[in-house]
Amino acid sequence: MKQLVWTFLLLSYCSAFSQENLQEEIFKPHHSVGILLGHAQVRQGENEGSIKWLTMPSFALDYNYSFSKKWSVGLHNDIILENFRVELFDKEVIEREKPIASVITTGFKPEKHFTYQLGLGAEFSKEENLALIRVGVEYGLEIINDWEFIANLVYDLKWNAYDSFGLSVGISKSFGK
Repeated sequence: MKQLVWTFLLLSYCSAFSQENLQEEIFKPHHSVGILLGHAQVRQGENEGSIKWLTMPSFALDYNYSFSKKWSVGLHNDIILENFRVELFDKEVIEREKPIASVITTGFKPEKHFTYQLGLGAEFSKEENLALIRVGVEYGLEIINDWEFIANLVYDLKWNAYDSFGLSVGISKSFGK
């Protein structure tokens, strides 16, 4: 009888433990929205006739849909909050008036905190619109109740124009988990 009781307890414990692990592994697709503040860096900035690095404040609004534990798609929108001039590769100087970048991204999250991003989009400005490719990495740290602290580094390659990178921090909220 004693062995039967111990066997029952052991099986109950194993069953509860496996159900607990099963619940942790179940993934539910969900949405998230993030707001970030940061700085955009432009290496070919033109200022009073000389070329130098420009650092300008930026704001981002990101939307992501996580359709699996490791993959997501999103729409990331950034605005540089200043006007600036930039020298292109052919030495032509163009003006950018508070450009807005809108990028469709794919995210890959191989572990708990880091998400690697690749995207295609455009930078819109009054003067001219530029196509771009974005590569980035984002670090997320869960705070509480599906809120997350996020920090990201993105590199934008504007086709036949100039490059920029941005470093931002912010918060995001997940919905539907």
